[in-house]
Amino acid sequence: MLPLSEDASPRYSIKFAACGISHPHIYGMTEAVKRGGGVLVKVWGLEPDLLAAFQKRYPDVAVASTQEEIVHDASIQLVLSSQIANERAPLGVRCMKAGKDFLSDKPGITTLEQLKEVREAIASTGRIYAIMYSERLEVKAAVKAGELIQAGAIGHVIQTINIAPHQIRQRPGSDAGSAGSIDGRPAWFWKDVQFGGILCDIGSHQVDQFLYYTGSTQAEVVASQIANVRHPNHPEFQDFGDMMLRGNNGFGYVRLDWFTPYGLGTWGDGRLFILGTEGYIELRKYTNVAVSKQGNNLFIVDQNEARYIDCNNLTLPFGPQFVSDIVNRTHTAQDQAQCLLAAELSIKAQMHAARTHLDWESRGRLFPGRNT
Repeated sequence: MLPLSEDASPRYSIKFAACGISHPHIYGMTEAVKRGGGVLVKVWGLEPDLLAAFQKRYPDVAVASTQEEIVHDASIQLVLSSQIANERAPLGVRCMKAGKDFLSDKPGITTLEQLKEVREAIASTGRIYAIMYSERLEVKAAVKAGELIQAGAIGHVIQTINIAPHQIRQRPGSDAGSAGSIDGRPAWFWKDVQFGGILCDIGSHQVDQFLYYTGSTQAEVVASQIANVRHPNHPEFQDFGDMMLRGNNGFGYVRLDWFTPYGLGTWGDGRLFILGTEGYIELRKYTNVAVSKQGNNLFIVDQNEARYIDCNNLTLPFGPQFVSDIVNRTHTAQDQAQCLLAAELSIKAQMHAARTHLDWESRGRLFPGRNT
């Protein structure tokens, strides 16, 4: 596929709405669909401060008084949502039954019961239930890695290793949350039933990448574990987790945490290592630590040489492809089965994870002067 030009006019146009804006990922989702030709016509939000911020950025958008106003608006073809995580799938099912396609922030599904309902709704309505796994779909280096792998640049992929550190507060004194925020985040962020748990939530990004880069259509969780190391005031929260995956076309390992130090200068030093039979790829997605603050760094080593590719000038294809899928009833931007398999594996990893503790946690002096 030829790369898209940043200035290329969209081929199609659709009307879409944002229904639930509890997480700021809604902005990236909205911009992606707009790049593809989407016209934002309505928004609904539970939190007044977040709604006001959304209106400030998109002053022409109409504000719906209820979710149902969007769900039953026949002019709207697509609904986006970054509502509280465990509320996204039920909303998506309602939208599909009302004849709309749905794009959820991750995690798009938090229980196996929700997954069953989503699959049944897809089968009965023929609508699309997409999940914005942005760490692949909206990262230029990750898109380039996919192109290289499909071209056979490192042979057959054997394993992916994903290191995904995150930061609760991006700088001292900042507030990354919304109204009613606690320790820099909204109350629902700390409750595993609502955010889904660390493996289900941020881990779904990494499971999606494992499936995509290995080309696995079947997979299982070999082992998983979770821990709350540093946040005893939020006992339902997990700040560390990892999992081992085995697919019919490759292996995967994922490590997740909420321990990014302030000195990094960004929210996380996300790394992806892809091992192939003829070489390997490393992505330094958001920074090149201690070298450059620039992200989208790709390193590839094959049988001939080692080289660096700056991916910042690439064009992200998801938005135009997704709008085209909605118009043409195709699945170019995201394979529907793979999307839901990533959700299923993330949920199962979370469900069956061993809850672990470290001996030094009970000593009460984890980080002198910085305990939370």
